[in-house]
Amino acid sequence: MAYRYKTKGTCSVFIDVDMEGNVLKNAVFHGGCNGNLQGISALVEGRTYEEIKEKLSGIKCGFKSTSCPDQLIKAMEEAMRNE
Repeated sequence: MAYRYKTKGTCSVFIDVDMEGNVLKNAVFHGGCNGNLQGISALVEGRTYEEIKEKLSGIKCGFKSTSCPDQLIKAMEEAMRNE
């Protein structure tokens, strides 16, 4: 299931996630630190929501209360709710 999530509080503007059940098949960040976000996407693709949440949930970016990895968790949660 493909889903577009509008991020909140990060440099990236959207995250497109493609999920199969609770497994992340693909994640594409729009905006933000391109190289770092491509690396994060490559590392988490094929993993379950639970595995990714354990590692990335709650990460902050500088003084911000969230980060692109943290917003990925929110995107996955919303995608699963809207399945």
